[in-house]
Amino acid sequence: MKKFNIRKVLDGLTAASSSSSSAAAQPGTPSQNDVVQETLQSEHFQLCKTVRHGFPYQPSSMAFDPVQKILAIGTQTGALRLFGRAGVECYCQHESGAAVIQLQFLINEGALVSALTDDSIHLWNLRQKIPAILHSLKFNRERITYCHLPFQSKWLYIGTERGNIHIVNVESFTLSGYVIMWNKAIELSTKTHPGPVVHISDNPMDEGKLLIGFECGIVVLWDLKSKKADYRYTYDEAIHSVAWHHEGKQFVCSHSDGTLTTWNIRAPAKAAQIITPHGKQPKDGKKPEPCKPILKVEYKTTRAGDPFMVLSGGLSYDTVGRRACLTVMHGKSTAVLEMDYPIVDFLTLCETPYPNDFQEPYAVVVLLEKDLVVIDLGQIGYPIFENPYPLSIHESPVTCVEYFADCPAELIPALYSVGSRQKRQGYSKKEWPVSGGNWGQGTQSYPEIIITGHADGSIKFWDASALMLQVLYKLKTAKVFERARGKEEKPSTDIVDEDPFAIQTLSWCPESRMLCVAGVSAHVIIYRFSKQEITTEVVQLLEVRMQCEFSDVDSPDPGGAQTPTLPASGASPSPQETELPTQQSTGSNSSDGPRDNIPCLQVRSSPLKQSPGYQVELVIQLVWVSGEPPQQITSLAVNSSYGLVVFGNSNGLAVVDYLQKTLLLNMGISELYSPSDPYQGQPRSPRKARQPSGALCDSNDGSNTSEDRCKSPTSGSTSPCNSDDERKQKFIEKVKFKSRRFSKTVANDFARMSRKISSSCEQKPDQDAKENSFTRSRSSSVTSIDRESREAISSFNFCESFSRKTDGQVSPCLLVGTTQGSVIMVALSLPPGADQRLQQQVGIASCGTMVELKGGILTMALLDFTGTLLPPTYESWYDPNASDEEKEKVRRRRPASPPSSQEGQDTQFAVLCSEKQAKVLAMPSQTRLYKHNITETSFVLRADIVQMAGTNCITCFCANGHIMTLSLPSLRPLLDFNYLPLTDMRIARTFCFSNLGQALYLTSPTEFQRITYSQETCDNLQEMLSELFTPVETPEAPNRGFFKGLFGGGAQSLDREDLFGETTAGKASRSLAQHIPGPGGMEGMKGAASGVVGDLARARIALDERGQKLGELDERTAAMMASAESFSKHAHNMMVKYKDKKWYQL
Repeated sequence: MKKFNIRKVLDGLTAASSSSSSAAAQPGTPSQNDVVQETLQSEHFQLCKTVRHGFPYQPSSMAFDPVQKILAIGTQTGALRLFGRAGVECYCQHESGAAVIQLQFLINEGALVSALTDDSIHLWNLRQKIPAILHSLKFNRERITYCHLPFQSKWLYIGTERGNIHIVNVESFTLSGYVIMWNKAIELSTKTHPGPVVHISDNPMDEGKLLIGFECGIVVLWDLKSKKADYRYTYDEAIHSVAWHHEGKQFVCSHSDGTLTTWNIRAPAKAAQIITPHGKQPKDGKKPEPCKPILKVEYKTTRAGDPFMVLSGGLSYDTVGRRACLTVMHGKSTAVLEMDYPIVDFLTLCETPYPNDFQEPYAVVVLLEKDLVVIDLGQIGYPIFENPYPLSIHESPVTCVEYFADCPAELIPALYSVGSRQKRQGYSKKEWPVSGGNWGQGTQSYPEIIITGHADGSIKFWDASALMLQVLYKLKTAKVFERARGKEEKPSTDIVDEDPFAIQTLSWCPESRMLCVAGVSAHVIIYRFSKQEITTEVVQLLEVRMQCEFSDVDSPDPGGAQTPTLPASGASPSPQETELPTQQSTGSNSSDGPRDNIPCLQVRSSPLKQSPGYQVELVIQLVWVSGEPPQQITSLAVNSSYGLVVFGNSNGLAVVDYLQKTLLLNMGISELYSPSDPYQGQPRSPRKARQPSGALCDSNDGSNTSEDRCKSPTSGSTSPCNSDDERKQKFIEKVKFKSRRFSKTVANDFARMSRKISSSCEQKPDQDAKENSFTRSRSSSVTSIDRESREAISSFNFCESFSRKTDGQVSPCLLVGTTQGSVIMVALSLPPGADQRLQQQVGIASCGTMVELKGGILTMALLDFTGTLLPPTYESWYDPNASDEEKEKVRRRRPASPPSSQEGQDTQFAVLCSEKQAKVLAMPSQTRLYKHNITETSFVLRADIVQMAGTNCITCFCANGHIMTLSLPSLRPLLDFNYLPLTDMRIARTFCFSNLGQALYLTSPTEFQRITYSQETCDNLQEMLSELFTPVETPEAPNRGFFKGLFGGGAQSLDREDLFGETTAGKASRSLAQHIPGPGGMEGMKGAASGVVGDLARARIALDERGQKLGELDERTAAMMASAESFSKHAHNMMVKYKDKKWYQL
């Protein structure tokens, strides 16, 4: 027989009455809100990507246009990043996602050829702001290993894995019938296959001679006209790269044994010189010891001095653990430049694009796995150039991101002024050599700031205005703490094994410049901004004991012993009883007892020198409680007007007065619910009897022996142990131990996602959950499991509102949101005057639950009766180290309160958004006006209330990839775009919206992707983007000189058209490669624009392309006319020459 439960009946009646009352109130109330004219429509929204910032993730290749001064980087994911001058960046992507193995610029032509690992080559048009593919060619039977495009040539040489070389016309992207087969290139006597082609280049002085390097060590000088090999050069070691001397008489090869061989082209029998740059030279004249392979070598000549030889790799095998090096050999000097990361590729930048002239190298661009370095070859010591690109995002892994658009105008100059003092010294004094392109002409001029928190505890402020990104200021929060000097000194109180200073979350008030950060070691640091340097003798510290709510003090104890508990002053909401001592408590960490009252990190005891910028005001640390580590902080907020910081976790919340440096409130979540709260009975966290969460436990409650393993963490009482409990306990301890070895981000993200997914999939009735919550075992093993899924604080919002339904006047309040969907109102009572603020305490009282939503609360805000957002009050910034008179000039208490509510009228809207739904309440009546279920099958990862087109809306990013916007206050859906399915926890952790239609996320560990959901920004995007291609005159070819012209010296030209054209070479096999016409600029626009404006943009681009084609046609016509005129002259000269001669004289 089923047991009758009166609790279920009462709960059912309560739920039915509350739902019917809200439904009944809904239709009648909006008459009050008819005055809110919602101006936002669907036409205001359109989603598109704008720019990508940061270092290209997993780079694989690089190219440079020496005339346009543009740098291109390809990646292993098929991405292309193009860089010009500071602020000129571009991102494009190959659809296949295959790795880019090589890039070749059509120098000064505004085009780029890319070769991928899927054996395809692509021609990119860089003359438009968003580059697009014009042609593609997919090889079917051979694998591409190397490409070479001579300067001012339209014929691209492609080497393959089989050792053959094919030739492609880059204008039409068609294959020539001219093929160099491997068996014709090598000697007939050679019995083995020479391997893949690893190098192709033409002789700088003779375009008809092609140098082909095979992997096995054979180099062939091929005569293109006679279609045979002139010379063959053989070495025992495999070849990695080849470089010409500009006169075309010598070339250098780098080999797998760390040697460099120099060859004279007319002496193939033996190398002219063999050197091992990093090998130890034996005294007996023997061959030096082999070294690591020299992966690349470049040979560059100068007019006035010795040539430069630049190479990567080649270090001795005994240099184990040594970092990657770039070697610069100039004359008799050899410089070995250590790099922070492995070298992917390097390029030597030269003054001339012509390979047959003195090269005059001036810099080396070194592409590393995680950095881009440019070395100045013109200064002693080879200093590096200061990099103007925002490539240091990943200097330490990003752990949190916040985005602020349209912030106060004076913020960026203030941050820049203090950040400019942090710059390193010793950079090259020359201008950054990659200087091509032009900035966009956009009219978007509002200031934007991005703040990133990192794993090493650093925080970076970035200027993100006008689609650019530049670091402004860097703050190192780890300076506040003592650092362990060795593994043996590592504190045993850490709750994370690696990155104990990592930033978990942050709260920033742009107007007052107050900054509050929370770290993974359960610490909070409050910073003030100052332009003056100070030395802090003692860092102000406040330790907070947030106790677990799992309490078994009322459970029967067979031994009759109980842990004595003292009433905590922090457990009472009354402000008169919440004062706690601020001095550091003495904790116990002995081997025979549990850790207690010990923070995870140790605050430094020596004086702290604080440079201008953000300076520490107060450090708050959560401490261990009876052997249990503090829970990580899940939510944080600061209010400069009230002088308060609030933070919360799964144990409860704490309110700190950072002006008086006191703890005002330390309360468990259960204590926030008033006794008459209708939501109180819900199973938020399993407990038998409530215990004040701020209770101080006796630290001398005995040792934690194996017999006590079933003892609850917060009590001394024991419960009967059995084998199941022991097995559970052992398993949980094992999981705990292993979980601490995880990366902090992996552990946090796993816990967060598993909680959300399980809550979204779980469909158990509430009644069953309630019943189970009162029948659970109180053993420590079960409570450890329950702790992972119990209610936690998820969001805060300081506001001026009505704390109770009967209030007629607004007052300072705090909205608290939980992971179970409850929104709790907390009333704040501030002293009346600024003078009394430092003497009197702030009063705090919980007013119970306002409303409950499905899913955890993500964001909350208030609107006035016209629908205008009511931001939290703030205090204008003043320098805390300035004189008192200056402070008084600037300081201002809270702004005047909004007009009070007349009797029976609602004057505010409370906007609440959770992982599942959004609701709008009328205040102070707390009547539900609007409700919208955002998603049923997924959940919202990030939600923000933002300003857009002069009004406000809710923006949401769901785990299923949808980006949605809702109008306010009626919650009408305005945009629902399936943008990006959640494939990586990084995106979930870093996605954030900002005002004026801006958003961003970390698309890879090293890159930010910025997007816009504003139709206006999408329409103006073409104007805002930078231009890569600018018209530049190609430098004049080097002068051959009188004697070289007289005796036939100098560069020999080749009519490649006659040699490789279809007339002479014939057609290539159709099955060898497939031509794929590219979308050009048209298809790229289709995804980024829609509607009438998109059609106009497409028409404009089509006209531009048509004009470009007409221009090319004009150029071809002019060239044909010039050719015809030249032919006419030659014909006339021939006629004059032979006009008077007889036939037998010819």
